[in-house]
Amino acid sequence: MSRPPRQFHPEPFAYHEEIELTIDSLSNLGQGVGRTEGGWVVFVGFTLPGERVRARVYRNSPNYSEADLVEILEASPERVAPFCPLFSECGGCQYQHLAYPAQLEWKRRQVEEVLERLAGLSFPVNTVIASPKQDHYRSKITPHFHKPRNNRVDAIGFLRQGRRQQLIDVPQCPIASEAINERLPALRREVHDRAAYFKRGATLLLRESADGSVCTENTDVCEAEVDGIRFEFPAGEFFQNNPHILPAFADHVARHASAGGTFEFLVDAYCGNGLFCLTSARHFREAAGIEISEAAIDWAKRNAEQNGIGNCRFQAGDAHAIFDTVRGEFAPEKTAVVIDPPRKGSTPEFLDQLIAFGPGRVVYVSCNPATQMRDLKQLAPAYQLVDVQPFDLFPQTRHLECVVTLEKQP
Repeated sequence: MSRPPRQFHPEPFAYHEEIELTIDSLSNLGQGVGRTEGGWVVFVGFTLPGERVRARVYRNSPNYSEADLVEILEASPERVAPFCPLFSECGGCQYQHLAYPAQLEWKRRQVEEVLERLAGLSFPVNTVIASPKQDHYRSKITPHFHKPRNNRVDAIGFLRQGRRQQLIDVPQCPIASEAINERLPALRREVHDRAAYFKRGATLLLRESADGSVCTENTDVCEAEVDGIRFEFPAGEFFQNNPHILPAFADHVARHASAGGTFEFLVDAYCGNGLFCLTSARHFREAAGIEISEAAIDWAKRNAEQNGIGNCRFQAGDAHAIFDTVRGEFAPEKTAVVIDPPRKGSTPEFLDQLIAFGPGRVVYVSCNPATQMRDLKQLAPAYQLVDVQPFDLFPQTRHLECVVTLEKQP
């Protein structure tokens, strides 16, 4: 048996002790969750609900243990063969072994569970909107490499599964677009050939533009088309990276914000380079976007001008300030607010100002349902839940986007 790490806690299992258990569910990190006969929780990566497995324990925490999969004794009928040879070694994907319809259902359940646990609300969550493509869908990847040793670069890729520093070499990524995979080998060769010039590690960028070209510099100008609107933005800046589902995603936000023309004004409180503001503008009399990045606002203005959209205005500033800007111009009862904050969610101060402004409808977009539902709890006294719609922007992974629609309490 291997020597345990210095801080290993030996209860309830010895280091690398092998145990058998049945997997009951999936965690929000994509791990299988099982329980011993005594009810002790054990997380086992790359296992599926219903499977009987043998697992090797490597960590005991106060309330649960973690273990590596050793053998599948009884396989789930939803288990499929992964299409990437690096699956289970590369930390990028968690669900390639799970049939796609089952991926969608587990993601729906997880949104439902976090809604009840963190927001205290029991509400039906819609079926997850599937991505039209489940492989080769990503329009952006960012492989890394560590500081060269002896003028040699080792792995160029992503974090190894379960590690915080160690990288795994990724010559091809089957969830990245075909164009990116065609460009990747040459970029990797360039890094290896120039190893002596790198004084530290670095992150590479490959981002596919609408014309099929691949940008590799942060300042390269990329293009994307969503619902007939053409966007330009720097390749290194944020823009959703599954273009195949983006039209349906943006259309859902626009339709739920406007509610069939019920609301005349739109406020986009974290507008970036204008994605939701510009794709929703046709449904509103006027729209206003705010973003803390002045550079992003410049691109939003440019995108509005190039697409001939004259009823959107943009300004740089903190999201908290936008309600002071539109108060007196946009009647709150005729205004919808779209918020798409960072993964950490909105601040309590912003949510207080949102409630004080009192828009008739709020559409909350999030890549992190946990912080979204936490914020929903603060909004709940003033707003009632109308719709919860997850979108699978990230097939084969544990990640998703969720759009929550709220209406002001009467």
